[in-house]
Amino acid sequence: MRIGFIGLGQVGGKLAGSLARGDADLTVFDLSEAAMAPLCDAGAKTASSVAELAEASDVLITCLPSPAATAAVMEGSGGTLEHLPESAIWLEMSTTDADEVKRLAALAKPRGITVLDCPVSGGCHRAATGNIAIFAGGARADFECVLPVLTMMGREILHTGPLGSASVLKVMTNYLASVHLAALAEAFAVMAASEIDLATTFDAIRISSGNSFVHETEGQVILNGSRDVGFTMALVEKDIGLFQKLADDAGVSLDISPLLISIFRDGAARYGGEEWSTNIVRRLEDQTGADIRAPGFPAELIDTEPSKPGGEVARR
Repeated sequence: MRIGFIGLGQVGGKLAGSLARGDADLTVFDLSEAAMAPLCDAGAKTASSVAELAEASDVLITCLPSPAATAAVMEGSGGTLEHLPESAIWLEMSTTDADEVKRLAALAKPRGITVLDCPVSGGCHRAATGNIAIFAGGARADFECVLPVLTMMGREILHTGPLGSASVLKVMTNYLASVHLAALAEAFAVMAASEIDLATTFDAIRISSGNSFVHETEGQVILNGSRDVGFTMALVEKDIGLFQKLADDAGVSLDISPLLISIFRDGAARYGGEEWSTNIVRRLEDQTGADIRAPGFPAELIDTEPSKPGGEVARR
């Protein structure tokens, strides 16, 4: 299948890299020529526009920063949907609003275009090695059709149910990760103020019931001081806002979510929306004067699990 990929950011570029390494017939497009260059070096072709890319694609993949960005790419005159071949497949791999992906799927249906929402989870470092998890929402037969493409990019692939279900679950998991991050920042700050060694704190959390994926990964770059996770406060704000929208639409009154939104809104106001999300810990460093760092931790996220070419698939 000819695969077209739009959106080569922190995650998209790495997913496209996995396709290129897998010798896929890949064409890419991004507004940044610099983002396309490594894919060209890996054997991918480039398109000069989304329309050109769409016309050359049997499977289109988008991985964009917001629902608005996806809509701008897909809709209207010159938009991608208008130029995709009939019977093409569109995989929306952005973290997005389920209602929005369903709306766009309704526009695609008259032309025979199949749509699945396929967001990823696990962080940029796992996207780079092909160890990332992928949720896939859509008809089972359509999922089976694109499974070979998904396994080129991810390690664990979960069919979540109908279109939109994957986006709902992805928003939920990002909400939980953001809760863990805010709580971890507080834990580190209190331990520092209590004069407990932070490297020992890291190990105590890691081997205890307080452990989490966020601690084992993002906790390390927090303590290093680089805070480089490839994910910004603005993106956290977007994702937890989508989770709050789910709760509002379902009529569920929440206690933690509104507080979390206010914490990251304040962090973005203080340090800028493009600041790394892990620097939410700076709010507590500024408040306490503590230096929440410790020696011996890496400056970048590291995938400690070996990559498994071909994927390890959880199919339901």
